[in-house]
Amino acid sequence: MNKEKLLFPSEEWVAKYWELLNENAAYKDAASDWEGDFIFQVNADGDIIKEPMKLYIDLWHGDCREARMAKDDDKAEFTYSGTYANWKKLFAGEIDPIKGLMSRKFSLGKGDNMGKIMRYTKAAAELVSTAASVPTKFLDE
Repeated sequence: MNKEKLLFPSEEWVAKYWELLNENAAYKDAASDWEGDFIFQVNADGDIIKEPMKLYIDLWHGDCREARMAKDDDKAEFTYSGTYANWKKLFAGEIDPIKGLMSRKFSLGKGDNMGKIMRYTKAAAELVSTAASVPTKFLDE
């Protein structure tokens, strides 16, 4: 079966991510007591990404309650950001989401609770594996 590839980032991509995340039993288990929302930010690089692009993800006790392209005034408990090239590597399994923070390939927003993130490394891995399962077309392909 040929799956249509969805452009990352886009409303269509994030809608499919939302659907697949709520079907992921391993994520539900790993995040069963997680409470918190995220802004996933693709930083501007001046080449492919002219302005930061953001996705809003509301996660609560193993469920994704909402996922969409973020609005300018959206706030979240956590902001996880990196370059477009690093997002592609993350989805390809070349960068681990936590090791990506440690190596500064990704960053958390100022004041974000790194300790809370570190308690949910399995959930973070499942968030990424779910993203990798979305049939994705990147802007530079």
